[in-house]
Amino acid sequence: MVGFGSTMLDISDFPTRYPHSLGLRQNHIERILLGWVEELAVPIHRGLEVTGFAQDDTGVDIHLAEGEPLRTRYLVGADGGRSVIRRAAGIEFVGWDATRSNLIAEVEVTEETPEGIRLDPTGIHAMRLMEDGRTVGVVVTEQQLGPATEPTQADLGEALTVVYGTDFGIHHPTWISRFTDATRQAAAYRSGRVLLAGDAAHIHSPAGGQGIGLGVHDAVNLGWKLAQVVKGISPHGLLDTYHCERHPAAARALKHTMAQSFLQRSDVRIDAVRDTIADMLSFDGPRKLVAGLASGLDVGYDLGEGHPLLGRRMPDLDLITPDGPLRIFTLLHEARPVLLNLGKPGSIDITPWADRVQHIDADYRGTWDLPVLGAVTGPAAVLIRPDGHVAWVGDGTQTGLREALTTWFGPPVEPRRESARPPRETSMGAGR
Repeated sequence: MVGFGSTMLDISDFPTRYPHSLGLRQNHIERILLGWVEELAVPIHRGLEVTGFAQDDTGVDIHLAEGEPLRTRYLVGADGGRSVIRRAAGIEFVGWDATRSNLIAEVEVTEETPEGIRLDPTGIHAMRLMEDGRTVGVVVTEQQLGPATEPTQADLGEALTVVYGTDFGIHHPTWISRFTDATRQAAAYRSGRVLLAGDAAHIHSPAGGQGIGLGVHDAVNLGWKLAQVVKGISPHGLLDTYHCERHPAAARALKHTMAQSFLQRSDVRIDAVRDTIADMLSFDGPRKLVAGLASGLDVGYDLGEGHPLLGRRMPDLDLITPDGPLRIFTLLHEARPVLLNLGKPGSIDITPWADRVQHIDADYRGTWDLPVLGAVTGPAAVLIRPDGHVAWVGDGTQTGLREALTTWFGPPVEPRRESARPPRETSMGAGR
């Protein structure tokens, strides 16, 4: 299930291996991602405060509050909505100021708390007992827009008292934070050797729960491109496609969160809008459209005209290969592109890219269904990028394949030919 306003949307009929949402708190997601990073042995420098940077034609010097600058070939600013990197790069943060603010916290209480969500003309309020049976998760909308400072336990107690008539004896807060419905997006995701991702590139109301998903999509889109440029596989221009693809996708999601946030209040007019939207979402077409956006399953990049698969995420199909059954997504675990040939084995030649692109001959005997779009005609072949999106669709010919391979995975590397040996010297002798 995913939601829009107070309407829950069923996605159990979506053509995906996991047709449901998963309610994980951010600290659990961070723990899972950190475990993966540690498995990859990625070096992490903690406790460093970045104050700015200077870039030149070969790299970036990262300035620190203490110590010598760090030198890197590229810098990705993933340092949140108040991004130092974005400001130092001079990238405009375009959008709309906050109209209201919320406090969110995990605290202990001395009084019994009500479960569930409460809507009023001010906004949304909710309390929920946490898994430990002791801590309570709290979200409460402030009566006036709060300052851009760290909130205190007193601020939280005052906000709760206005809404519920008591502060429930809150004490021992694990953490308290403030968020708003401010909505902004970086005008550019790249400035030379500096790029932005996550909240540094876009901020919005958390309504709809799209924040982490947007940031992960940014990272997955940028990561493989940056790796190929650093390794010299692709030219620097490949990084421009990061902005071209992710900026429109995020802009669409930001509009969605603005609409969701608007519905997180209650008065006669807003209730009428909410009820009207709920009626519309009871029909399959609107339900699938909104659920596809909210879940991120409908993300498609504009890679030109062609098959409906082009630019969209490849379905995780169960293939039949000469080596046995195989799931498509297992081919992407090493972050390498895949040329999947579903036609005559050996009918496609990608030898000049064989060092970069996996070539799989396989058969698929099921139907082709895409989230929101529904059934589509099965292709003869597909070229899948490391982020799972389809870069080329074959119709039985190789038209456009060479161009797609070059665009996304660098110029061809022709096999070396052994140099011709000089003729062996011979001598002729006369017989006696």
